[in-house]
Amino acid sequence: MLSLAGLCDALRHAADLGDRSRQVRCTWRVLGLEGESVLASSGISVPVQEAFSSTFDFDYLAVIGGLLPQISRVSRRYPRYLKDAAQAGIPLIGICTGSFVLALHGLLTQRVACVHPFHVEDWKAAYPEQAFVTNTDYHIDHDRITCAGGISIIELAAELTRRHCGAGTSAKVIHQMTVAPRKSSGHIARRQALGYISTDKEKLRQVVVLMEKNLSPPLEIGVIARLVNSSTRQLGRAFIAETGLSPSDYYRTLRLKYGRWLLTTSDTPVNEIAFECGFADASHFIRHFRTQFGMAPGRLRQAFALTATQETASSRSA
Repeated sequence: MLSLAGLCDALRHAADLGDRSRQVRCTWRVLGLEGESVLASSGISVPVQEAFSSTFDFDYLAVIGGLLPQISRVSRRYPRYLKDAAQAGIPLIGICTGSFVLALHGLLTQRVACVHPFHVEDWKAAYPEQAFVTNTDYHIDHDRITCAGGISIIELAAELTRRHCGAGTSAKVIHQMTVAPRKSSGHIARRQALGYISTDKEKLRQVVVLMEKNLSPPLEIGVIARLVNSSTRQLGRAFIAETGLSPSDYYRTLRLKYGRWLLTTSDTPVNEIAFECGFADASHFIRHFRTQFGMAPGRLRQAFALTATQETASSRSA
């Protein structure tokens, strides 16, 4: 549901001046079988706005996937429409498990797909010969575009609006949706802030994704182990070998890095940051933060603000 909402809202901000929501620069609509509603995995029903037709009067056709066991349980008219659109030269976008839908129907042949890290093993099992990338917001391969899903769709929408509507419009999308500008496109900023580890061990990668998704409240390590069909002892050995830290220490470091990122990219009060990072209260957060980074959160924020002010003054005088 987030993928659909993020895409539509990004286009809404790009489409009009101000916040009047007129479809001037961009238009969008939900296509499907006439009179049908699509039930999202969240349980929310999305009505079809326009039935399939042979007129492809749009620039892109986006497919937002649902739960993997259900992606093949749809009317045959859906894959037929995708293939007809591709034949007509319409670029196809696979969002989240939408990339699985495209691959299922042979629409990613000789293309590279973007796959969410949590679904890497699913992808390898289903399409072992299909090339893919991960740890990136999206991947554009000629007339096939794939996106990891979640907030990554905002980055993709911003890139598409930049191409069609200009950099100013794209910047408006980023600003209006309060997404921090990124130094380089295609890499998930929060992942960079958290210090995401690069590993070929898929189970370890799944554990890190679970940790990232559950910063507050944090999951118990035993629960995480069960979710990835492992044991706490096996996870402990894997983390020590890969990171030099126990799973608990790595998890806490991850939460502290997220707290540091919030301190330097927002004006959120320290007590709220402590809660967002899964700490019981501000005193626990401050104590662990000082141990990890050598200074209190407030002092770090002041130092960062001073450095930013000095850099701004220097650039103005240059």
